[in-house]
Amino acid sequence: MPKIVDHDKQRVLVAEAAWRVIRRNGMEQASVRNIAEEAGISVGSMRHYFSTQSELLLYAMNLVSERVTSRIQRMTFNGPPMDDMKRLLLELMPNTDEKMAEMEVWYAFTAKSKTDPAFKKLADTVYNDIRRAVEIAITSLTKLNLFRPDLDQELEIERLYALVDGLAIHAVLRPDQVNGKLMDEALSLHLTSLCSKSDH
Repeated sequence: MPKIVDHDKQRVLVAEAAWRVIRRNGMEQASVRNIAEEAGISVGSMRHYFSTQSELLLYAMNLVSERVTSRIQRMTFNGPPMDDMKRLLLELMPNTDEKMAEMEVWYAFTAKSKTDPAFKKLADTVYNDIRRAVEIAITSLTKLNLFRPDLDQELEIERLYALVDGLAIHAVLRPDQVNGKLMDEALSLHLTSLCSKSDH
């Protein structure tokens, strides 16, 4: 009997092979041939799953976003508000091996988005989603009467967004200096600084 192949599962496996090539050798080596070799299939077989290299790489980029979104959607928020907000924001940061791998690949794709409109569209969507998560954290503090009244809410959204994104970038570039413990502590300190003294 002919071997039955799960088309969607195989596309994921090929995309994960693309991640490994990109992490190990860089985006410039993410050719169809190299990815096929990494995935253990022929170049001809690749055509059954992706018609072009751009389609494959765009799918691989989108898979990073889908994995992060899926984890966030599975989260439950029933603890102290500050702890829940920190957990949400830490989910956007590379504080585990799995998330570090995703983040390394994501930034490689982000660089490609500077010259490719299709990649830019997806990158913009994801960064808007990240900002929205940050905005939810700040507005939640306000609704709970925890947010300091002397602070500008819009400005603090941008500051927290910059902190989350900046820590993530530095964790990827300088993992020896920026680890999970430092990200956790920096985020805790910043969130605390946004609250009225009587509330923390």
